[in-house]
Amino acid sequence: MSNGSIFVWEALGTAILILLGAGVVANVVLKKSAGNNGGWLLINFGWGLAVFAGASVAAPSGAHLNPAVTLGLAVADKVEWGAVPFYVAGQMLGAFLGAVLAWLTYKVQFDTHDDPRNTRGIFCTAPTVLAPGWNLVTEIIGTFVLVAWVLLSPGAKAAQDGVPQFGNSALGYAGVAFVVIAIGASLGGPTGYAINPARDLAPRIAYAILPIRDKGSAEWGYSWVPVIGPLVGGLLAALLYLALPV
Repeated sequence: MSNGSIFVWEALGTAILILLGAGVVANVVLKKSAGNNGGWLLINFGWGLAVFAGASVAAPSGAHLNPAVTLGLAVADKVEWGAVPFYVAGQMLGAFLGAVLAWLTYKVQFDTHDDPRNTRGIFCTAPTVLAPGWNLVTEIIGTFVLVAWVLLSPGAKAAQDGVPQFGNSALGYAGVAFVVIAIGASLGGPTGYAINPARDLAPRIAYAILPIRDKGSAEWGYSWVPVIGPLVGGLLAALLYLALPV
């Protein structure tokens, strides 16, 4: 597959991922929405199904949708390094567009929400207790679980054209969705489980730019944690994969 095609498919899949993922959070958070107060479990399932939908659409590119996955696969020699910038650029663009589409979907609810300063969490993550070092550890561990599953689950291999075909061979991308739900339910409490630099950074940029009434800060001082943590977690998972007799 050409690098241009990789860029397009990753952008499309990641846009769907963030549209549905940010959408479920908006549905739960915004007061005049049918899903208001739906709770953490609804958010977890929504994000998991968002991963399934986005990955299924982006299957032609291998459906990374996540720079940490791309890094892990490149270190594990399952994708060419020359393709990495195209994967990441597509993921960032798609995540930004998905965030904008989620805002457009809920525009009236944003305009009538009674606490507009606290809408940032619809777009990006934040810790329940601010402790950047420990928040970083949480993101590393959560992403390590995700990328290790991608690399070590049955059926994980690189096709002849270099496009990785990862995940349990019976479940396919539904398997990835289940893992994301499990990570959110089990490990997501401390930081909101970004486990994906593009998923957090690009929507954070969108939040900073979008004309949301009386919005709060984008919290740039924390923004490095959900970028560096997932990248380190993806790298560690790849190093484990290389060290194991698989």
